[in-house]
Amino acid sequence: MPPEKKDRSPVALEQRDVSADQRMFSPSLVRNSAPILAVLKRVVPTRGAVLEIGCGTGEHAVCFAGAMPNLTWQPSDPDADARTSTSSWIKFAGLKNVLAPRDIDVCSGHWGVEQTGHFDAIVSINMIHIAPWAASLGLFAGAGRLLHAGGLLLLYGPFMRDGAHNAPSNAAFDAALKERNPSWGVRDIADLEQVGEAAGLNLRETIEMPTNNMLLVFSSGGA
Repeated sequence: MPPEKKDRSPVALEQRDVSADQRMFSPSLVRNSAPILAVLKRVVPTRGAVLEIGCGTGEHAVCFAGAMPNLTWQPSDPDADARTSTSSWIKFAGLKNVLAPRDIDVCSGHWGVEQTGHFDAIVSINMIHIAPWAASLGLFAGAGRLLHAGGLLLLYGPFMRDGAHNAPSNAAFDAALKERNPSWGVRDIADLEQVGEAAGLNLRETIEMPTNNMLLVFSSGGA
């Protein structure tokens, strides 16, 4: 297989409105924020630090941090427009527990947040299927470095089970992703488990979510 080209161009698979203050609005957030938040409230510690990889518009960051005020939320995204939107959402929401968004490339061996200490959870929503496989490898490697023992890596999006899609719509979505970029695609849970084990993370839960999505919960240190 030829080496994957590094591409940090902005990615959005949905039409987003933008306000005068540069806040972007994600239609999918309206559908998925409440179900994801319900899982976060159940599995993530009530106090601690959370790193979000691929924060996009920033709406998830302010939604979750606002509902869990004792968490410190660190959003990140490699896209400058996404970081601008996230900064505007933080200001608009008036939250003190959301930090300024960072520019993190998960494929890098250094994310620039190592000096802040370890995290209790790392969250990535709808990211790994619109990124090359190297991003999944980098995400797990970074989680292995930066999570506390027993810390959680939470991945939300569409996934395959043992090479099979859980719905015809996801199969069509996978084909459309690969047509747009051959290095993209819906990832298989078994492959992610293997990568996780190499990084010291074990799959703890596979949670069925609305619209044929799932939320995978990996735990660091075998906890």
